[in-house]
Amino acid sequence: MTAEPSESTTEEKKVGVYICHCGGNISDHVDVDQLAKNVAGIEGVTVTHTNMFMCSDPGQELIQADIKSGKINRAVVASCAPSLHELTFRSAIKRANMNPYLYEHANIREQVSWVHHGDTATAKATHLVAAAIAKAKNLLPLEPIRVDAVGHVTVIGGGVAGMRAALDLSRRGIRVALVEKTAFLGGNTARLDRLVPTNDTGENVVRTLGDAVIADPGITVYGCAQIVGYEGYVGNFKLTLAQSTLKCSTISHEAGDWVSNTGLYVGEAGKDGQWVVESGAIVFATGFTPYRPREGEYGYLNVPEVVTLPDFIQEMAQLPAGGRPLTIGGRTIRRVAFIHCVGSRQIPGIHEPGGDGKLNEYCSRTCCSAILQAAVQIRTRYPETRVFEYYRDIRTYGRGQEDYYDRASDQNVLFFRYEPESPPLVERIERRPYPLRVRVKDTLTFGEELTAEVDLVVLGVGMQAHPIGDLVDMMKLPTGMDGFLQEVHPKLRPVEIANNGILLAGACQAPMDISEACNAAQAAAAKAATLLIKGHVELDPYVAQVDGSRCTGHGRCVEVCPVEGAVRMAAGKASVNPALCTGCGICVGECPEQAIDVNGWTLKQYEEMVDAILAA
Repeated sequence: MTAEPSESTTEEKKVGVYICHCGGNISDHVDVDQLAKNVAGIEGVTVTHTNMFMCSDPGQELIQADIKSGKINRAVVASCAPSLHELTFRSAIKRANMNPYLYEHANIREQVSWVHHGDTATAKATHLVAAAIAKAKNLLPLEPIRVDAVGHVTVIGGGVAGMRAALDLSRRGIRVALVEKTAFLGGNTARLDRLVPTNDTGENVVRTLGDAVIADPGITVYGCAQIVGYEGYVGNFKLTLAQSTLKCSTISHEAGDWVSNTGLYVGEAGKDGQWVVESGAIVFATGFTPYRPREGEYGYLNVPEVVTLPDFIQEMAQLPAGGRPLTIGGRTIRRVAFIHCVGSRQIPGIHEPGGDGKLNEYCSRTCCSAILQAAVQIRTRYPETRVFEYYRDIRTYGRGQEDYYDRASDQNVLFFRYEPESPPLVERIERRPYPLRVRVKDTLTFGEELTAEVDLVVLGVGMQAHPIGDLVDMMKLPTGMDGFLQEVHPKLRPVEIANNGILLAGACQAPMDISEACNAAQAAAAKAATLLIKGHVELDPYVAQVDGSRCTGHGRCVEVCPVEGAVRMAAGKASVNPALCTGCGICVGECPEQAIDVNGWTLKQYEEMVDAILAA
C-alpha cells in the first residue's frame, strides 16, 4: 500500500482554467468573462475557457481536447462544490491519459455567487481561482492506494433490507454473514398484516426472503448475535461477533418452519461464543423502531382505549376474516379515531421533547398510507364501524398510495384537519355508550371546535432510528440531527457513509417503506460488490506521508491522530497506514520538524495559495 507522489520538477507547468456558468447559478452574479481575463495573465496559465455547464459532455471534452493537444498538463475547474463533480472531472482527465490528481477545483458557486453579488463576487472568484492555479502548479502526480480486499460482506440486521442485501451479494458470488441480534428474521415487517399498496402480507414477504436466505449456501446467518469488536479498514475489516442464545427466545422451532408476528425463527443457528469474521465491506441494515408515545400523550398508557398503530395492526391481524363486529381487547369498536403525526414533524416550543431531549422534526413518510390502509380495511370488513381521521397533512407519496385516500373518502371515512399548536384533545368520559371524547379545532370548518365520541383512539406513530449507539461509538459512524445514519450525499452517494467500505441499507438512514428499503439494500449490495469483485480496492491518495530524514520520533503525531492505528511508531520513526489515514492533517500541525505532509495538500501548496490570494 503506497501513496507516494511521483516527482516531476523539470516539467513545464501548463495550467488550463475552465470556468462554469452553471446555467446562471454562477454567471448571474459573477462576470465569468471578466474572471477569465483576470486569471489569463497569471504565470503558468496557458488556456482559459468558459462554458454554460462544464460538467456536461461538451465541457469535459474541452478539457480532454486541451490535454490531448499538449496545451495543458494541469487543470483548474471553477464551478460548484467539489463534492458534486470532483469525480466527474477527475474521470474526464483520466480518460484523456493525464494523471487525474493533477487537477484542482475552485468553488465559485456556494462560496461566491450564492453569498456575494456584483464586483465583490467577481473579485472573490478571482482570488479563489488564483489560489487554485497556484496550488495546481505545485501538484505532483499521485497514484491511488491499492488494498487487497476480502470477498466477504457482513450485513448487520436481519429485516427485509438486510435479507435483500444478503441475497443480492450472494448471487454475485460474495460470501455473506448476516448478523441478527434477535432470534428472528423479518424485523418490523414481520409485525405487519397487509402491506401498501400491494395488499400482500408481511408474513409472505418475510417467508419468501427468509426461506431464500436460509437455503442459500453463500449466506451464514448468526441469530442472537451482536458486534462486540471492530477493527480494520475497507477491504479488511475484522468484526468480533458474540452469540448468546440465552438472551434470545427459547421457543423450539426448526429454522424455516415458523413465522409469527415476531418473524422467521433462526435463534438456534450457531453456538454460544465469540467469532472473528473478516469482511471486505459492511452493510448496515439495522432498521428503525416505532415511536413510543410518552405517558399521557393523547392519553397513552393512562387510558386503555388509546393504542398505537403497530399494536392495532397486530390486533387486527389476529381477528377472524368473517368476524363481526370489530372487537379489540374484548371491546366492541363502533367508532375509531386515528390521529396522524404522533412522534413526527414535531416543532420546538410546541411539542415536548422525548427522554433524550430531542424532537423528531422530520416526516416519517409511511404513516399516512398505513393509517389510510387500516381505515379502508375497517370500512371494508366492518362497515358498521365508523372511522374518523385527525390529520395535519395527508402525504400518500408512493405509487398507488393515493388510491387509499380516495377509497377512504369513498367509504365515508370522516376527516378533520388540525394545526400543530391545537392538536386533538382526548378525554376519558364515564358516561356511556362511548368511553372517549375527541375534541379538535377543525380547519376544514374554519376553526370550529368539533367533538366526537369513540370507542378507540389509534395513534399513528412515526419512525425513529433504531438505537445502535454502541456501534456508532465503536465504529465512529456519522449520524444526522435526526439520529439516523448519515449518507455522504443523498443523490451522488446515497448508500455510502464517510467511513470507506461501510454502506447503508433501508430505514437505518431515513424513514422508508418496504419497497424503498429493498431498493436501497440492492443499491448497497451493488456498491459492495463493485468494491470487492476485483479482489482489491483503490483509495484516494490524500493521506499523510512521513519524511524519514526529518522525523525525530517524538510521537506527538501518534498521540493526536483520531484514527487508531493510522500513525504508528516503528524503529524510532513515525509511519502511516494509508488505508486507515483520513488525511485530516492534525498530525501535520503537531509536528515541530514539519516531517509530515498530506499528499495533495502540502504545506508548500498552502503557502503558494496564500501568496496568490494576496497578489490577486
